Amino acid sequence: LVKLVESGGGSVQAGGSLRLSCTASGFPDTSYCMGWFRQVPGKEREGVATISARGEVTYTDSVKGRFTVSRDNAKNTQYLQMNSLKPEDAAMYYCAARDFSCPPLEARYMDHWGQGTQVTVSA
Repeated sequence: LVKLVESGGGSVQAGGSLRLSCTASGFPDTSYCMGWFRQVPGKEREGVATISARGEVTYTDSVKGRFTVSRDNAKNTQYLQMNSLKPEDAAMYYCAARDFSCPPLEARYMDHWGQGTQVTVSA
């Protein structure tokens, strides 16, 4: 059974930084895609970034240059370093994973989900 556990959310002022972590368990090996998605009430879950097992990354346009996704395959963990946070970045952030290759950055393509961690950004 695959399990994803996020940590690192919290509250920060605009312009600040946060680092999210997500540790996966239950995969037979590390050849899976990991990603970050976010959602605010009343809106669809939005793709933020994905990273393949080989380190290939994809970002949504609104976070390019501010967010960095990385992963440590030895620890089955991915990270999302969020810098220059804006109030519009505030959301519930979800860790996600997909068996094998990374799909387009859309929630419907991901197979597994964490419970989410809240990020709050005050102006």
